[in-house]
Amino acid sequence: MLTPAEIAALRAERYRRTAALRVQTQEEARAFVADVGFCHFWPIQGVETPNLFEAIAGRTRAVPNAHDDPDLSKCWGWKDHALDKRWWYYGKLLRKRATMVSLDWLPTFYAASENYGDLLDYLAEYDAGQLTAEAKQVYEALLEHGPLDTIRLRREAHLSAESAKSRFDRALTELQAGLKVVPIGVAEAGAWNYAFIYELFHRYYPDVPGVARDIRRSVAQQTLIRRYLGNVVAADRGMVRKVFHVMKWTPREFEEAIAALLAQGEVEEIAVPGMAREQLVALPLA
Repeated sequence: MLTPAEIAALRAERYRRTAALRVQTQEEARAFVADVGFCHFWPIQGVETPNLFEAIAGRTRAVPNAHDDPDLSKCWGWKDHALDKRWWYYGKLLRKRATMVSLDWLPTFYAASENYGDLLDYLAEYDAGQLTAEAKQVYEALLEHGPLDTIRLRREAHLSAESAKSRFDRALTELQAGLKVVPIGVAEAGAWNYAFIYELFHRYYPDVPGVARDIRRSVAQQTLIRRYLGNVVAADRGMVRKVFHVMKWTPREFEEAIAALLAQGEVEEIAVPGMAREQLVALPLA
């Protein structure tokens, strides 16, 4: 029988939250993301996922406020250095928070999303009321002008007024979570001489839609859930649904994906002492 202590120990190993396994170099950071497939950049309160920051720290740790903290400096610096390298996908995806996805796993995410692989997909979503006017403006600014730093992007999207800043930020998050826009670099722009450069997902990762086209949406959903459970060791249905909520899967799709994994023997649902809800675990258990 799996116990909470065993789950915690297995997670510590899987997340590299031990001194012996912690990530110490950029190459090890790349290997960590490739190993887990996808993770958050920072620890997210109330969300069970591996994250790069704690893998670097080698322990469970709150994100510090001090900019000269060595773990923070490595995490932030390696991320900035890698933005234009295509080492991984980086953007606000799961829970609309900074997420890293191995490029091997990116087509699976795309196949499980609302996209169909065309630069003009956004128009159908906008017409259906699934994309805000501000997101449409931001997308079309990039579509017309190519990669833009945040300052110019706000201007070209006609959202440069101070009163429009929150709407612009929400639009950027919406587009990243929808796998339509991605940060690809850093420019010395703005008051802090630091601004992300953004580009359309389809243009930066032109091969992903074609690969994703051969993956059925239902299979992609099952594959992502199976990998997630393999990473976190155990999670109840509510947590799994919470993590993938941004993907806009219907309740029926979610339940069918879980049912398929259970029927295939890929996943088991068990009672764990001390946990109120039954836990889903991927088999074989690491």
